[in-house]
Amino acid sequence: MNVGIIGSGTMGSGIAQVAATAGCQVKLYDTNQVALDKAKAALEKILLRLIEKGRIDTVEKERIQSNISYVGSLKALSDSNLTIEAIIENLEIKKKVFSELESYVANDCIIASNTSSLSIASIAASLEKPERCIGIHFFNPAPLMKLVEVIPAIQTSKEVLETSVQTISEWKKVVAVAKDTPGFIVNRVARPFYGESLRIYEEGIADFATIDWSLKTLGGFRMGPFELMDFIGNDVNYTVTETVFTAFYFDPRYKPAFTQKRFAEAGYLGRKSGKGYYDYAEGATKPNPIEDKALGQHIFDRVLVMLINEAADALFLNIASAEDIDNAMTKGVNYPKGLLTWADEKGIDWCVSKLDELYNEYHEDRYRCSPLLRKMNRENKTFF
Repeated sequence: MNVGIIGSGTMGSGIAQVAATAGCQVKLYDTNQVALDKAKAALEKILLRLIEKGRIDTVEKERIQSNISYVGSLKALSDSNLTIEAIIENLEIKKKVFSELESYVANDCIIASNTSSLSIASIAASLEKPERCIGIHFFNPAPLMKLVEVIPAIQTSKEVLETSVQTISEWKKVVAVAKDTPGFIVNRVARPFYGESLRIYEEGIADFATIDWSLKTLGGFRMGPFELMDFIGNDVNYTVTETVFTAFYFDPRYKPAFTQKRFAEAGYLGRKSGKGYYDYAEGATKPNPIEDKALGQHIFDRVLVMLINEAADALFLNIASAEDIDNAMTKGVNYPKGLLTWADEKGIDWCVSKLDELYNEYHEDRYRCSPLLRKMNRENKTFF
């Protein structure tokens, strides 16, 4: 299979590596020759590291490298069977690129976008043959993260969806098929991990270190929400939250936090700026959490039940199947368990009563219980 990748940044280069490793002939396109040279040098470094770790040998390294060519013209992608765009999250720019690309490629070439938040239907509308367009969303770093969300637009043909799922599965990835709605699965369902933690902080219940300690120690998450926001970048994480909030017609469940907005405005972006919720300057010490078991449990339960509610609502609204939702959260963002599996373990009755407790306390729509959880509780059902 001939694969064209548009954009040679970290994501585009990562997808090119995945496709080349799977035996595809890949053309990595960028308008910037410096960016292409950088991508080529970065791949060399990555493959040498894999040799050091004993994951591949020199023959495999050369095979992967020989499967990738670096091109500066969009027209060079004309022989592609599949193209994946991984450029800036700007709808107008993507539409312009897709419209030009379509004039070069064959009628049966699949044109895919790696967007994490934009409407696939809008992107598809820029094409003469919108049925060939689909969302294929990888997670960073693409070679390491197992999950790929595949998102058909309402225009996407059944054949294009089937071919895309089969291709990505052959690339040894776990596919989760999602409906074309804001944030798809992962970026939608994960919002309370950040949002509810920020809310708990804003209410003065606990500081950053204590909230992180609670979710890592009691929840088994690899990183706490504030560590993770600092790792992702406060500006990036805030923008995703704001985008999802706006796209869902200002549903209070996705309301951004002023704390994060102010941190982003102050330039406290996290690791990349040297300061975020924590100080990353040389010699800086991390504050100690208050290791209070009861407080920790209260924090963990509140964040967990909001995550479960979001996952249940995604299932209620047919965003994806229960299996795909759980796979998406464990393989896409390394959650210790699938949220719907977690709901079964905690008990659907526990989920409903916890959410009702929060709603009765705040009377905010943010804490409304998903109708699916209520129905399941009434009928004494579980997700699995």
